[in-house]
Amino acid sequence: MLAYDPMDRIPRCAFVIFGVTGDLAARKLLPALYALHRSGRIHEEAVIVGYARSDLDDDALRERLGAALREHVDDFDARSWTDLEARIHFVRGEYDGPDGYERLAAKLDELGPGDHIYYTSTPPETYESIVHGLASAGLPRGEGGFRRLVIEKPFGHDLASARSLNATLLDHFDESQVFRIDHYLAKETAQNLAVLRFGNAFFEPVWSSRYIDHVQITMAEQIGIEGRGDFYESSGVVRDVFQNHLLQLLALVAMEPPASFSDANAVRDEKVKVLRALSCLSPENAVLAQYVGSEGVLGYQQEEGVARDSRTPTYAAAAFELRTWRWAGVPFYVRSGKRLEAKVSEIVLVFKTPPHDPFDGVKPLAGDRLVLRLVPDEGISLRFNAKIPGQAMDVGRVSLDFAYRGHFERPVPDAYETLLFDILAGDATLFMRADEVEAQWSAVAPLLELGDAPPATYPAGSLGPAEANALLERVGRRWHRPGSD
Repeated sequence: MLAYDPMDRIPRCAFVIFGVTGDLAARKLLPALYALHRSGRIHEEAVIVGYARSDLDDDALRERLGAALREHVDDFDARSWTDLEARIHFVRGEYDGPDGYERLAAKLDELGPGDHIYYTSTPPETYESIVHGLASAGLPRGEGGFRRLVIEKPFGHDLASARSLNATLLDHFDESQVFRIDHYLAKETAQNLAVLRFGNAFFEPVWSSRYIDHVQITMAEQIGIEGRGDFYESSGVVRDVFQNHLLQLLALVAMEPPASFSDANAVRDEKVKVLRALSCLSPENAVLAQYVGSEGVLGYQQEEGVARDSRTPTYAAAAFELRTWRWAGVPFYVRSGKRLEAKVSEIVLVFKTPPHDPFDGVKPLAGDRLVLRLVPDEGISLRFNAKIPGQAMDVGRVSLDFAYRGHFERPVPDAYETLLFDILAGDATLFMRADEVEAQWSAVAPLLELGDAPPATYPAGSLGPAEANALLERVGRRWHRPGSD
């Protein structure tokens, strides 16, 4: 992240949203741009240009986006919206033909801003067509202004397709122009990992295999596939969240300190080193599963758009290892699933137990646990052993807790608000580089190769498949459950 206030770098730009009529634009992009506008962090002459295949005009798009904003923003302010909507424009066009891009280029010339941001809020199969279309209209390069291309996930379907997409992008854009987005990197707890480790003298010395027994990274969701059966059938949990969100969190936990967090490439260099040293332990250390119906909730195979004999996993758990001096021998257990008991995203560092217990307790001492919560209620907890009041030397578990919402006066910004501001400021720290994405696909390749095997099953609303518990229990460990230890 930039180490100074970048407000003087925010340009009078044109923010182009491909797929402006889609769900992502309505739920995330417009609310984020609106929040930046209300706080004065967008240039007063910046414009938003929506591009889509829909038969709309400027007024129709403004009405549509205004309705979406009222639905998705809690503190909607009509005066602020009136000012912003006057700067919203629409260009109709296909994604795979030159005509629409020529109209877009003409509209951008008419509006005037020399700096352009192109955001692909579209299905992934359109990304290459959009890049070729921009190139056909001469839009990747410009006189006297920057051109930035934002690519949403999923970035490729596997290693080969990611390499192909990177090659297409870099044929027309420089790497410095490309912002591959992963909104998990903008969560405050994910960013706070750096300060926790490298800004406190008592954490970094114990952040290694000498003191840490293992690491757990969890992303559990209560929702199912939410009507996205066709998409999920082609992706599954590994492509949807493992390859991107979860491996990015793993890299943040395991990376070495860069020379400066103000240098985006220095930060990304260290993450790439982690990802290149990462591998799945073995197929026996991975579980793929699919939810089945329970208590009136449909099973995955009964969802619309899903094959009745589908083997697409909606849950995965795997053990990874890092072949580095710091982390040799420390397994990283990563898991994610749909239709689970609760919505939780967290990182748990489980420390080794003391080499000797001098208290003669009935129960063995438990290892300390550092829990970093991303969802819900972002914050950090440290669970450790302490004496229970009384005559006996009884040991129990206590917790030190920190929550963002209860400590700082300023609100926690939405991840997209943070990311869009960084794009405007030209700060690429929270975005992925080409070699970073390709290293992530290499790391999950063994999990993708398991895709033809019938997945295990688990009831909707449960904690997940029993096989995932066995993954840890057979080596004397257990998954962290909030409040349980």
